[in-house]
Amino acid sequence: MLELGIKHKLVIDRDTAPGLFLKNEAGDEVLLPNKYKPETFEIGDELEVFVYLDFDERPVATNLEPKIMLDEFAMLECVDVSDHGAFLDWGLEKHLFVPYIEQSYKMHVGEKYLVFCYLDEETNRLVASSRVNKFVDNSVLTVEEFDEVDLIVTNKTELGYNLIINEIHSGLLYNDEVYKELRTGDRLTGYIRKIRKDSKIDVTLQKFGYKSIEPNSQIVLDELKKTEDGFIGIHDKSHPELIYQKFHLSKKAFKKAIGSLYKSKDIKIVKGEGIQLLSDKE
Repeated sequence: MLELGIKHKLVIDRDTAPGLFLKNEAGDEVLLPNKYKPETFEIGDELEVFVYLDFDERPVATNLEPKIMLDEFAMLECVDVSDHGAFLDWGLEKHLFVPYIEQSYKMHVGEKYLVFCYLDEETNRLVASSRVNKFVDNSVLTVEEFDEVDLIVTNKTELGYNLIINEIHSGLLYNDEVYKELRTGDRLTGYIRKIRKDSKIDVTLQKFGYKSIEPNSQIVLDELKKTEDGFIGIHDKSHPELIYQKFHLSKKAFKKAIGSLYKSKDIKIVKGEGIQLLSDKE
């Protein structure tokens, strides 16, 4: 049987009344219903399809693009609820089921939730869970300090934001590393700042050391050169949101950048007013 919840590259084996039957090299086959048939095709053509269970619990293929696949996290909208659970829109004709026991709190129609898609071994069905912490594990780490990683925001805490790292591990982004409001489900690029003895991971959104200062300094320099008088009314005491709106940098990264530019005599810092480009490096 073809694995559910993932994409397969399959060959068209035969054209029948209900649709095209597709096969893999092992001889496993699945139906691609007529509504998903390509306009033109030949027997033997290869198609990439997603396989899941239809309304009759039979494996079926589709060329629709799912919003989530097996062993992935995604933000999905609740479109229906029943006595047994909730149903999420994942881009396919049949909605993705979330049992009540797998809801971190009761889901409501019209709201979006961060969920993980997995295969229920008892029913052999693809289901989702909003208890996402169950599906991350730091017992065997696949990252090292200073690695660039993909992040998903799960929730805000007093210390900062809990994150999913590379869809495998959990981590924490401290409040002083954040330059804008983050929401559950936001996807970011970050860096491993510290791995603690208990395997807890601290994350930062800024590159480390000299590698980050130079490109960030160039960002500031480029913005100054766009102005008529080479002056921008933003400085190291400006609000973090204002700095981010102008430069897309955190306040910490901005201060490092202008510090580097000041030392190289590319700018002067007008106290309490802003930064001024020194074209002739006065």
